[in-house]
Amino acid sequence: MTDDDFDGLLAAARAGDEAAFGRIWRWLHPSLLRWLAVAVRSDHEDVAAEVWMSVSRGLGTFVGGPDDFRGWVFTIARRRAVDQARRAARRPRSAPLGDVDPIDAALPTVSYLEADGELAVVRELLGRLTADQREVVVLRVVAGMTVGETARFVGKSDVAVRVLCHRGLRALAQHLAACDQVTGIPA
Repeated sequence: MTDDDFDGLLAAARAGDEAAFGRIWRWLHPSLLRWLAVAVRSDHEDVAAEVWMSVSRGLGTFVGGPDDFRGWVFTIARRRAVDQARRAARRPRSAPLGDVDPIDAALPTVSYLEADGELAVVRELLGRLTADQREVVVLRVVAGMTVGETARFVGKSDVAVRVLCHRGLRALAQHLAACDQVTGIPA
């Protein structure tokens, strides 16, 4: 989305144009939902709805272009994901699920995964990375953020984001290669 397109849509959405808000939503919602599908253990669609409610309430105060908007929306999503993880940790469970990793509340996935089995595999693979690697890989690969956007989002330098992403992807590739050798499945 170009800056001019975004500025026009944002102005119209602020004025109450539902179609303009819908175009902004269609532009950003798929990557947000993919990210939340991995970041939130359950109810990721409910969390996405909470994010968009917050966005609609704060639309009048937002200042910036499309990249700033994406960062703003994902910052809101990260906070809602952490809130969801805390709520889930307080809920009584019939069987312990282990420690709740607050960074887990900020992870994405390559495509929207409908099947619980596929999502579980992605989470398991990402769980093998350090928390920083996991967060950067998900933001870059799943949410489609640029290096600069990811760096601002996680509060690290561009170089640190590139290194974390490279090391995380390399670790995932090594793990998958090792799995292929054990199972005999060609890579």
